[in-house]
Amino acid sequence: MSEDPGVRPALVRGMRQESDGVLSVHLEPVEGAVEPWEPGAHLDVLLPAGGVRQYSLSGRPGQPGYRIAVLHEPEGRGGSDWVHRVLRVGDLVDIRGPRNHFALEEAYAYLLIAGGIGITPLLPMIARLEDEGRPWSLAYAGRSRASMAFVDELATYGDRVTLVPGDEDGRLDADALVADLLPGALVYVCGPRRLLAGVRAALAAIGAEDRLRAELFAAPDDDGVASATDAFTVELRQSGLWLTVTPEQSILEAVSAAGVDVMSDCEEGICGSCETRVIEGEPEHRDHVLTPQEKAQNDCMLICVSRSACPLLVLDL
Repeated sequence: MSEDPGVRPALVRGMRQESDGVLSVHLEPVEGAVEPWEPGAHLDVLLPAGGVRQYSLSGRPGQPGYRIAVLHEPEGRGGSDWVHRVLRVGDLVDIRGPRNHFALEEAYAYLLIAGGIGITPLLPMIARLEDEGRPWSLAYAGRSRASMAFVDELATYGDRVTLVPGDEDGRLDADALVADLLPGALVYVCGPRRLLAGVRAALAAIGAEDRLRAELFAAPDDDGVASATDAFTVELRQSGLWLTVTPEQSILEAVSAAGVDVMSDCEEGICGSCETRVIEGEPEHRDHVLTPQEKAQNDCMLICVSRSACPLLVLDL
């Protein structure tokens, strides 16, 4: 098991096929209680061969254990193939978290939009909104009904859920969805880049882009961030090291080259694994995880993509 103090073993208590290609996994910590979590949270799952993957929690907060759902992607980076082909009930896996970068904010009403496996973080949001009696609706797009997970679970919510199987109805119409957006409503989207781009454009057309809350599966092709041009210094306070980060390398690369171990995965600023506490200095945030409020606080950063806006940055490493 990992030496990271934040990592703990969990037992695979159950597994279930939720749709074609989607397997849910019920994890139960071996030591200690289930840590409290809120809708939008995810778990880090450490792979036996190295690396870490993030999976959204799809159960109800407060229930025993953690439920995640994994889409089988044989051509992916190995995590989903391992879950589908190797992991079995009774196995032990290392987990870290939960952590939350997709929190459910206070609003008058909610429009939830999911694409494929992006339904997973929205399920706990729906459960919370239903318990609290808040207005909400869900549009859920997928390749086909057979590929769409948790459809039976969603059926209990009646006509507040709209299914959009692509082989029957074509693509989801984002313009039509946001046309009747209630005043004060927030729009939560989780799914592929094309879906997010469509919803963003539809909201921008009605002057409501600031109501969008999204979780990405992949970094945008062109995020508009300028390339690095200047070197800067990073002090690793715990390690007693001073490092020069060149324009050609990331902070994560410089830290790893110095022998300091930092958990990371995507290295694109979308998973949050390498989030690091900032002690002094001003980060230049380039990630797609932290909220504008979190970025403004300047007390943490994702060191895989973000840089320094000042000559010296002091990190809690």
